[in-house]
Amino acid sequence: MRALLDDGLDELAAKTYEGLPLRMAVTAAVAALMTTLLPWQACVAFLAFQTVSESLCALASRRQYLGFKASPALRLAQLSTVLAGCISWMTLGALLWVSGAPSGAVCATTLWLSVIFFAQTHAYQSPIGFVVGGALPGAGMLSWVLLGPNPLDLPLLPVLGLLLLAFGFACDGVMRTLAIRRRFEEAQARLRTSEIQYKMLADNITDVIALNDLDGRRRYMSPSVETTMGYSVEELFETPNYTFLHPEDSPWVRDELSELAEHGGEKTLQYRVLHKNGSALWVETNFGLITSAEGAIQMISVSRQIDARKALETELVEARERAEEAAAAKSDFLANMTHELRTPLNAIVGFSGILRRSPRLEAQDAHHSGLIHDASITLLQLVNSVLDFSRLEAGAVEVEARPFDPETPVRAIAELLTEQAHARGLTLTVQTHGEIAPLLGDAARIRQVLLNFLSNAIKFTSHGGVTVTLIQEPADNDCARMRVEVADTGIGVTQQQIEQLFERFTQADASVSRRYGGTGLGLAICKRIVELMGGAIGASSVPGEGSTFWFELVLPRTDALEEEVEAEPETLDLEAPLRLLVVEDVAVNRELIAALLHPFDVLIETAENGEQAIAKVQGQVFDLVLMDVQMPVMDGLTATRVIRALDLPRLKGLPIIAMTANVLPDQVQKCLDAGMDDHLGKPIEPARLLAVLSEWPNRAREAA
Repeated sequence: MRALLDDGLDELAAKTYEGLPLRMAVTAAVAALMTTLLPWQACVAFLAFQTVSESLCALASRRQYLGFKASPALRLAQLSTVLAGCISWMTLGALLWVSGAPSGAVCATTLWLSVIFFAQTHAYQSPIGFVVGGALPGAGMLSWVLLGPNPLDLPLLPVLGLLLLAFGFACDGVMRTLAIRRRFEEAQARLRTSEIQYKMLADNITDVIALNDLDGRRRYMSPSVETTMGYSVEELFETPNYTFLHPEDSPWVRDELSELAEHGGEKTLQYRVLHKNGSALWVETNFGLITSAEGAIQMISVSRQIDARKALETELVEARERAEEAAAAKSDFLANMTHELRTPLNAIVGFSGILRRSPRLEAQDAHHSGLIHDASITLLQLVNSVLDFSRLEAGAVEVEARPFDPETPVRAIAELLTEQAHARGLTLTVQTHGEIAPLLGDAARIRQVLLNFLSNAIKFTSHGGVTVTLIQEPADNDCARMRVEVADTGIGVTQQQIEQLFERFTQADASVSRRYGGTGLGLAICKRIVELMGGAIGASSVPGEGSTFWFELVLPRTDALEEEVEAEPETLDLEAPLRLLVVEDVAVNRELIAALLHPFDVLIETAENGEQAIAKVQGQVFDLVLMDVQMPVMDGLTATRVIRALDLPRLKGLPIIAMTANVLPDQVQKCLDAGMDDHLGKPIEPARLLAVLSEWPNRAREAA
C-alpha cells in the first residue's frame, strides 16, 4: 500500500488544491451549458455533487499544498475525492450519450476524452493517480459505449476504435511522462546524494574551503573554519573578507590576490591569520578563479594550517645552521691541525733528508737518519690522507679536465713502484687492451687512485706478482670507457670484507692493521675520487689466492695532448747571485732553508715577522721573498698587502712566495688574493723550492 500511495500523490494533491477555483468555474459553466441537452435537475445534481467532492478534496489536499507530507490515510482520502470527481464527470457524459440527440453523443465523447486527457496532463506525478483519474474513467467510458444503451443506433465499431485509439494515445503519453518523471526523480536523488556527500565533506574536512566574489564578499565558508580560527561561519559572514589577516602580511597578500584577479591562473601563498583568541596562525592557501552559473568570476580558496610545518622548517633551518657551524668549526680545526702538524714536519722531513745524505755520518747513523726520514714521510702521507678525505667528504675537491694519454699515468706509477716490488721479490707487469687513445680527464687524480691500488697490492703480496691491466673501449657520445685493473697474488679477502674496504678507517680485520699498518683511508679516498669523476670502483678476491681492484671511467675522447711538464730542477738556474729574504717566525725553519740552499749561490736575509719584513724590503734590494703566513706581531698576508701598497717602483714586481703549512685551496687563494705570486707548502720539497727560486726571479727580470 505504501508503495502505491507514493510521494507523488502529495504533489498531485498540492496541484489539485491550487486548481480548485478554476475547476469549480469550469464545472459551473459545463452544468449551465448541459441544461440545453439534459434536464435541469440532472445538471444541478451534477453541480452539487462536484461541489461536495471538491470541498472534500480541498480538505484532503490543503496540508500537501502547504508543503507538508501527508499520511497514507490522508493520501487515500484525497485519492478517493479525485476518483469521485472523475466518476461524476464520466456519469454526466453517460447521461449525454443516452439523451438520444446527436449533439449529446458528441458532447459525451468530448467530455469523456477531456477527462482522460486532463488526467494525463495533471495526474502524471503518481502512477496510481493516473489510474484513478484517467485509466478507470477510460475503462468505464469504453464499457458504457460497448454495453450501455445506444439510442442513436450508432455503428459502435468505428466509435470504439477511435475512442480506444485516443485512450491509447493518452496512456502512451502518461507512460512517457512517468518515465521522464522517474528519470528526473533519479537525477534529483543523485543530486541530493551528491549534495549530502559534498556537505558532509565540507563540514568535516580539516581544510577551510571558501568562495568569494572578486570584490571580497563572502559566498561560502566551510564549517571547519571554526576549528581553525575559532570564529563561527556566521561571525565571518558578518565581517568583510581579509579582516583577520596578520597586519604584517595583509598588504602583500592583498597585492598578490589583486594580481591573481587581474591576470588569472592559480597562486599558493603562505601567510598568517589571527585566531579569535588573538594568536597568529600560519596557513597555506591555494587560490584559483572559477566562473559561477550566472557567469560571474569568483575566487575559490582552500586553506590549511601549517604551524607544525613552519615549526619543522624553523627547526631544520636551525639544524642546518648548526651543521654549517659544525662544518666550519671542523674546517677551522682541520686547517689549524694541518698547519700545526706540518710546521714541525717541515723541520723533521727537511733536516732528516739533508742528514741522511751527509757523507760525514757512519753507515749505521745514516741508516737511522733514513729511518727517521721515511717515518716522517709516512706521517706526512697520513696528514695528507686525512686532509684529502675531509676535503672530498665536504665536496671541496674539483676535478680537472685536461687531455692525457691513459697509458702514461699507468706506466709512470708502475715504474715508480717497480723497485719496491723487486725488493719484495715480486714481478710488476703492465698490460693494455684495445685502442689506447687520448682522453679528457684528471690524470693526477687517476695517478692517485692507481698509486693506492698498486701500493696495497705490493704491500699485501709476499710472493708471485702484480699485474696492471689498462682496457679502453668505445662508449656513446664520442667517449671511451677506461678500465684499470690491479691484480695480485696476495692474501686476498672475503666477499664480506670487500663490502667494507671502501669505507673510511676500515681494513679487512684488526690483524691486517697490526701486521701491515695503514689508516684505512686510502680506498675510501679512491672511492670518492672515482665517484667524483662519475665512475665506478670495486674489487673481487679469493682468500689466499689474491685480489683484483678495478675502477672504470667514461671520459670524452680528444685529439690534442698537452706537452709534458718538465721535471722540477735539482739545482738553481740563476744569472746572478740570488738575494733572498726569508720571513719565518720559527728559527728551525729559517735554519732549514739556509741548509737546503747552502750549496747554491744564494744570499739569505731573515725576518721573524711581517713588520721586520716590511722594514727589510724598504731598506734593501731583494730578488725574492719567502713569506710565512701565520706569524706574531704581523702576519704574512697583512705584510704582503702593505708591501704591495708601498710607493716604491722596485717593489711592484718583487716576487713574494707564500711559504706556509696552510695548504687548503681556500688558504692558497687567500695568499694569492693578498698579492702573493705563488705558494710553497710545508713540509718543503727541495725540488719544488729550487723550481720556485729559479722561475720567479727570471720572470721578474723579463717583466722589468
